[in-house]
Amino acid sequence: MLDFTEYTKIFISLFAIIDPVGIIPIIIAFTAGMTAQKRERVGRMASLSVFVILLVALLLGEAVLNFFGISIHSFRTAGGILLLLMSITMLIGNKPTMTPDDIDGDATSSVAIVPLSTPLLAGPGAISTVILDAHKGSNIGHYGVMALVLVALSVTVWLTFLIAPWVSRRLGKIGSNIVTRLMGLLLAAIAVEFIAGGLRGLFPALG
Repeated sequence: MLDFTEYTKIFISLFAIIDPVGIIPIIIAFTAGMTAQKRERVGRMASLSVFVILLVALLLGEAVLNFFGISIHSFRTAGGILLLLMSITMLIGNKPTMTPDDIDGDATSSVAIVPLSTPLLAGPGAISTVILDAHKGSNIGHYGVMALVLVALSVTVWLTFLIAPWVSRRLGKIGSNIVTRLMGLLLAAIAVEFIAGGLRGLFPALG
C-alpha cells in the first residue's frame, strides 16, 4: 500500500486527465434545452458512470482488454472517432440536445453516458492511468484507497455539472451558441489527437 502523498498524486493526475472543469462549455452544449431537473439527472448519471467505468478499469480493466485482445491504443482510436462524430454535429448546429417534451429519459441517459462520461471524462487516458496505478499495489487496502480516489473524482464531476448551468446563464443564448461552435472545433481537435495517438501506438512506424 502506498503512502498518502502517492495517493494524492494519483488523484491530481487523474483530475488533470479527466479535466471536468475544462469541459464545462461542452456540458453546456450537450445539455442546452434541458430542464433543470434533467440537467441534474444527467450530472448524477455522468458522475456515477465515471465512477463505475473507472472502478471496472481498476479491478478488471487489463483482464477485459486482454480477454478481447484489445489494446489501449485501439480503445483510444475508437474513442477519438466517436468524439469526432460528436464534434461534427456540434459544428453544423445539430447537437443532440433535449427539450422539455422529452419524458422517457432515454436520450437524456444516452447523452450522460456517451459522450460526456466516456470518452470525454472517463476516456482512454483516464482508463489506462487507472490500470497502471492499480499495479502500484496488490493488497486490498491499496484497491480500497484507489476506490476512494475514484469516489472523490466522481464527486468533482457532479459538482462541475452543478456549476455548468450558472455559467450558461451568464453566457446567454448567443454566447452559448458561439461556445458550442468553438467547443465543437476544440472537440474535433481533441478527437484527432486521440486518433493520432492511438494510431502511433498501433503502428510505431508512424511515430
